[in-house]
Amino acid sequence: MADEFRLGWEEWVGLPKLGLPALKAKVDTGARTSALHAYEIEPFGPANRPRVRFLVHPIPNRGDLAIPCSAPITDRREVTSSNGDTELRYVIESELKVGERRWPVELTLTDRGQMAYRMLLGRQAFPEDMVIAPGESFCQPELSYDVYHSARVREVAPERALRIAVLSREPHSYSTRRLVQEGEKRGHTIEVIDTTRCYMTINSLAPEVHYDGQRLPRYDAVVPRIGASITPYGTAVIRQFETIGTHCVNGSEGIAASRDKLYAHQILARHRIGMPTTAFAASPKDTDNLIGLVGTAPLIVKLLESTQGKGVVMAETKKAAQSVIDAFRGLRANFLVQDFVKEAAGEDIRCLVMGGRVVASMKRSAPAGEFRSNLHRGGSAVAVRITKDERDTAIRAARAFKLGLAGVDLLRGSDGPKVLEVNSSPGLEGIEKASGKNVAGLLYDGIEKRARPAPVRRRGRSAGSATK
Repeated sequence: MADEFRLGWEEWVGLPKLGLPALKAKVDTGARTSALHAYEIEPFGPANRPRVRFLVHPIPNRGDLAIPCSAPITDRREVTSSNGDTELRYVIESELKVGERRWPVELTLTDRGQMAYRMLLGRQAFPEDMVIAPGESFCQPELSYDVYHSARVREVAPERALRIAVLSREPHSYSTRRLVQEGEKRGHTIEVIDTTRCYMTINSLAPEVHYDGQRLPRYDAVVPRIGASITPYGTAVIRQFETIGTHCVNGSEGIAASRDKLYAHQILARHRIGMPTTAFAASPKDTDNLIGLVGTAPLIVKLLESTQGKGVVMAETKKAAQSVIDAFRGLRANFLVQDFVKEAAGEDIRCLVMGGRVVASMKRSAPAGEFRSNLHRGGSAVAVRITKDERDTAIRAARAFKLGLAGVDLLRGSDGPKVLEVNSSPGLEGIEKASGKNVAGLLYDGIEKRARPAPVRRRGRSAGSATK
């Protein structure tokens, strides 16, 4: 028949939804099920929507090239091979492409590293109208392994599901819930990890992170939501993930620097980024000189460990400033003294910087009788259009701290924008509601671009050279 679709005993096929555009498959009508070469097979995801991820060597004798894949699990069953061995395998479904024809096929996952064919097509995989010609080879158009070279493989790679950890002690907070909601909406597996319950194995060969008695799996990305009270331990956990090679949205160095307000201002000064005039001293004999370095009252006295506007006091007169400074010193607290930017009129600008660009901004206004505009202090927020100078300042500040995600707080001074703070764990609620933007979605856009599995090239690995 002219329209007859024939397959020989070996054919070039593709699994486009797995990012495998070219494979040589053995067509075996004696086998009932089909099999795909896979190794480092790892199930993940919730029990009601389990998934599996694995690596594939698509080219025989090329163990240095591995393609990361993931797919929903449809079953797990025992499969007996032609030599009589029985193996419990994960079963997935994907789209098979042969020539110009496509159809769904069920595949079992097993290590075929010693086989010449990375895929075996059993009789269940063939539509009824298909003709198998066991004495012929490559009845359909031949493909090439060249598609896996250079950047072309990225062009054919599908959107693979990721396994992402959110380090947070507040699973029910708005920010954490949004990260889970948006991530799962995109098909990813999002796991909320209590940072303080992590512990680490530190060695040069196999560093690990453990949690509640078990070693944590390999994550594609980590989103740190580290509270100020656990910064030292939280950054230690992130350093461990960095050592393993996991992509962390914010690195330990940037988080630690942003939390140390004195060091943070020194970083801003080093990069010549505008900020309110700031002074710091340890000796009580320097109180008047300290005030004089900053300027005249009113002044801001700020604890180094302050967050969400707590530990920040405005001294309206020099005498009041002296009293506040003496009180803080009596508590042996470390603090900064800053110039009060009057022209800001109780308002500041929060710029959310992701991946080197401002994705959203809002103006926060202090409530009546209050100079702090933090939303946690009862401030209000509205969307705002920022100037090019403000945008550039926010981007430079985030870059100075090497943060992939940063909330940069600016004051509109008479001589240009002044950075108040660079927040390495900015909340999402206020900025999403004020700007109307899906900020969590924008964050995942960046994570997917950075962390999606790409072809892995390794030295010293062999996919086998047998010809079975």
